[in-house]
Amino acid sequence: MSRQTAGTRLRKRRTPLRAAAAATCAGLVLAACGSTEDSVASGGEGGGEGKVGVILPLLTSPFWQSYNDYVPKMAKSEDVDALKTVNSNSDPSQQITDINNQLNQGVKGLVVAPLDSAAISAGLDQAERKGVPVVAVDVAPEKGKVAMVVRANNVAYGEKACEYLGKQIPSGKVVQIMGDLASVNGRDRSEAFRSCVKKNYPKLKVLEIPAKWESDAAASKLDTLLNANPDIKGIYMQAGGVYLAPTLQTLKSKGMLKKAGEKGHISIVSNDGIPQEYEAIRKGEIDATVSQPADLYAKYGMYYIKQAMQGKTFKPGPTDHGSTIVKLPSGILEDQLPAPLVTKENVDDPKLWGNTVG
Repeated sequence: MSRQTAGTRLRKRRTPLRAAAAATCAGLVLAACGSTEDSVASGGEGGGEGKVGVILPLLTSPFWQSYNDYVPKMAKSEDVDALKTVNSNSDPSQQITDINNQLNQGVKGLVVAPLDSAAISAGLDQAERKGVPVVAVDVAPEKGKVAMVVRANNVAYGEKACEYLGKQIPSGKVVQIMGDLASVNGRDRSEAFRSCVKKNYPKLKVLEIPAKWESDAAASKLDTLLNANPDIKGIYMQAGGVYLAPTLQTLKSKGMLKKAGEKGHISIVSNDGIPQEYEAIRKGEIDATVSQPADLYAKYGMYYIKQAMQGKTFKPGPTDHGSTIVKLPSGILEDQLPAPLVTKENVDDPKLWGNTVG
């Protein structure tokens, strides 16, 4: 969505610098080549040992259910002593309470998937006062101290969806079912899609549904929009985990769910990379999705919190796992993990995490 500095495009580092950094880091773990005075990471008091709290934003999405399943596996593989996950149930204020409760239990590190990019700062401040490092997963806070944000480039999500639909649809109306605009993820995806269409596909008209990662809101607002605009030709769903089922059901109820290749087919691009999206691609119900790496979110969330608890720090540049660490305008560091576009051509790739879950 899954599931934050609004609409900011992250600068790409020049190739010579990337090559030099890669050469410097060759044969070393990321933390060893990442210590820098520019880093925002701080070590906890446990010297790398101690309990780690893991806080989820919600569990009503198959994406977050998958992430939740990966957490204990990745904690074990990274030798992290993680507590049972806590679910904030889509409530930003509850998430702050959850952070406080975990701190009161004496955790030495926290891995948090923020619901609200601004509101999460209250919880981050609590952790900083106690000397407990935090790794943010999926969502970047607008302010506050974190050792690392583990996230994919959400601007690229919106751009990939735009490019795919733009190539499929010469002209007409397309809908983007947006996420929560209190989240930088929702803002990044929305603005990127909107800007890309305006710049590259001016014959497309974008209609927008603010759905706040809520399936009921997506269904009801899409139903209303389709009544007024039965001629839509494309849909961009910003979170397949919560929007896939209601979108397909709404189209089906109106007799508008046509398979790819059939007359009247509405081209649909999603985000998440859950197994249900892959099955929908195979059936021709949707056309593509961007695979948000639930497995890597869990893996590198655990990796970075362990490093931060040991006092390790990081710096911008290429990593040894196919991603790039960038510095956000806020000064926070973000490891941008790869998130490939999945279509009928590569939907059966066994390397995709959505093809490896039960």
